[in-house]
Amino acid sequence: MENICCAAELKLAIREKQFEQEIQGKLLKEQFFGTFESMKPINMIKNTLSEITSSPYLIDNMLGAITGLVSGFISKKIAVGTSHNLFRKIMGSFLQFGVTNLVAQHPETVKTIGQFIIEKIFHKKEVKTLKM
Repeated sequence: MENICCAAELKLAIREKQFEQEIQGKLLKEQFFGTFESMKPINMIKNTLSEITSSPYLIDNMLGAITGLVSGFISKKIAVGTSHNLFRKIMGSFLQFGVTNLVAQHPETVKTIGQFIIEKIFHKKEVKTLKM
């Protein structure tokens, strides 16, 4: 900072500092209100949900886990049914745990196998024509 030698320079320096202070005060208020808005619970929930939905890796993991849980549950229901046999229920729980882990850890492989099976079931067989 320069040395001030007369009253006019002092007044000019004071006006400059007041102007800077006014600008910084406005910026501080804007930042405060922005922070205040972002700290509201509803806005925190909205931001978290938008981060979750924008992350494709997380969505793929959730879909794999959900698919694993559903397939494990279905496999247990098929294996155990309405049986009251304790051994069968325990084996059904182990089957559910195994299927759930297998599907959750390898969702792409399960997806590929599922597509192959669906294609084989619903795919119309092409009739080969003989050329004469």
